[in-house]
Amino acid sequence: MSTNQPICTIVGAGEGLGRSLAKKFASEGFDIALISRSESTAEPILEMIQQENTKVTARFIAADVTETKSLESAFSKIQTDWGEVSTLLYTARGEFIAYEPLDLPYEVLEKIFQIEVMGPFVAAKAVLPSMIERQQGHIFFSSATAAFRGSAKYPHYAVGKFGMRALSQSLAKAYAKDGIHVAHMRLDLDLDVPLMRDIYANSDHEPNLVDPDDVAQAFWLTHQQPKTAWSNEVELRPFTEAWTY
Repeated sequence: MSTNQPICTIVGAGEGLGRSLAKKFASEGFDIALISRSESTAEPILEMIQQENTKVTARFIAADVTETKSLESAFSKIQTDWGEVSTLLYTARGEFIAYEPLDLPYEVLEKIFQIEVMGPFVAAKAVLPSMIERQQGHIFFSSATAAFRGSAKYPHYAVGKFGMRALSQSLAKAYAKDGIHVAHMRLDLDLDVPLMRDIYANSDHEPNLVDPDDVAQAFWLTHQQPKTAWSNEVELRPFTEAWTY
C-alpha cells in the first residue's frame, strides 16, 4: 500500500543513532522504514514511533548490508509495497575491534568494505533513480573522523570510512545538479549508548558521551538546508572535544 507521507529509510537502525533519527524524522511527518538484520532491535523503535506520532507509519524490513542481494531486495520491497524513498540515512557500521595492520585478517577487511562502502553504494543505487526523476532527495552517510586519518590500531575501520567518504563525495558531485543532497556526516564523538558505556566502564578516562537525539537534530538541520547552501561535509563534535584531528 502506497503512502502519502515522505518516506525516510534508515539502514542499520539500532538502539542509538538509528533510534534517534527515526524518532526525529517521524516527528517531522516522515513514514519510517527500518532496515537491519534483527527485528528484535527494531521493535522498540517501531513502538516508540507509534507513540510519538500516530499519523505516520513505521515498518521493519530485514536485510544484511554485507549481502548485496539482501539489501537490494529490502529496497525493492519498500518501493513496491510502500513507495519511493525521499530520504536515505545510512548508519550501519562495522565492529570496533583493534588489529595491528599485519594482524588484520583478510575477511575482516573484506567485511568492513561490505558494510562501509558496498552497503552505502547498494542503498544509494536503489533510491537514486527515482530521486533523480523527481529532482529531489537526501542521502546522508553516518561516518567518523576515521574517514580523515589512518590508524595503527583500527586500520580496517579507517579504510572503510575513507571509502565511504569517497563514495559520498562522488555521489554529491555527480547528482547535486539533479537536486540530490548527499552529505558525509562525520561524527567526532562517542554516543551515549550501551556499547560505549561498556567500553568506558573499566577506564580511568571520564567519557563525554553525546546524546544521540542531539546528533539526530543536527542531521535534521542539515536536511533542511536550502539548495543554494548545502553542506556536503558535516563535522559534529561536542564542546568538550579535545580536537583529536
